[in-house]
Amino acid sequence: MRRLLRRRTEAEKAGEVAAAAAISTPVADPDPTAAAFFDVDNTMMRGASIYHFARGLASRGLFTTSDLMRFAIGQALFRVRGNENPEHIARAKQTALAFVAGLKVEDVVRLGEEIYDEVMADRIWAGTRALAQAHVDAGQRVWLVTATPVELSRVIAQRLGLTGALGTVAATENGVYTGHLVGDLLHGPAKAEAVKALARREGLDLTRCTAYSDSANDLPLLRLVGHPYAINPDSELLEHAKMNGWAVRDFRTGRRATMIGLPIAAGAGAIAGGVAAAIALRRHYRG
Repeated sequence: MRRLLRRRTEAEKAGEVAAAAAISTPVADPDPTAAAFFDVDNTMMRGASIYHFARGLASRGLFTTSDLMRFAIGQALFRVRGNENPEHIARAKQTALAFVAGLKVEDVVRLGEEIYDEVMADRIWAGTRALAQAHVDAGQRVWLVTATPVELSRVIAQRLGLTGALGTVAATENGVYTGHLVGDLLHGPAKAEAVKALARREGLDLTRCTAYSDSANDLPLLRLVGHPYAINPDSELLEHAKMNGWAVRDFRTGRRATMIGLPIAAGAGAIAGGVAAAIALRRHYRG
């Protein structure tokens, strides 16, 4: 059975790569003014990278399973409502990195490398990775742009052989996380502003650049570039992409496609976490 499941997984990955190759990706000769920007959660990776990281920390006894469940539900609520509700954004800012308060930066980076190799590597969408590699092979620079903490974002970028990453910055003091943020979460409009600043610094022509995302929260970023792509899109982004003639690619299949919006949709404990998040969302909307 394990061998059969593994063959299916490899077949899915091969299908994703083939599907990615079928996209008319705007990658031509090396162009120093062109670059590509990839969202991470549900675009480059199944589920939420910060949740997988938190789960890895929990497995090492750095906080409890109950803490992990509360964190997962909070992330689900923020993903669904955070773009339109300032209260949720403020709450997310207060809690997004609180679980690493008191940890050394060097320890979090080391743990991020371990947890990526143990948990996250198998959750990378082969099709999205193929798209990123096409840009790399064409001599273009490729950045991840994500609300994920910048240290973890850089680990993912390094493991994938990409140029670098823009992520949420956590405050530190004497090499230790304080549990607070520097500035805002790199989410929604903040992503677009960060990419604008990067473009100015790197001499990029955004009309020649490409961006990939799964979420309507990233419309400010997608509208910023000349070549926007919807990858594994939520319903709002899918509708917007169709109306504007943007390329769409969905590497999900069947029931997995309906679950991917939740940050807890993959890995051990996903069913229990998904039920808890669904209950929380139902209560939220009734309130």
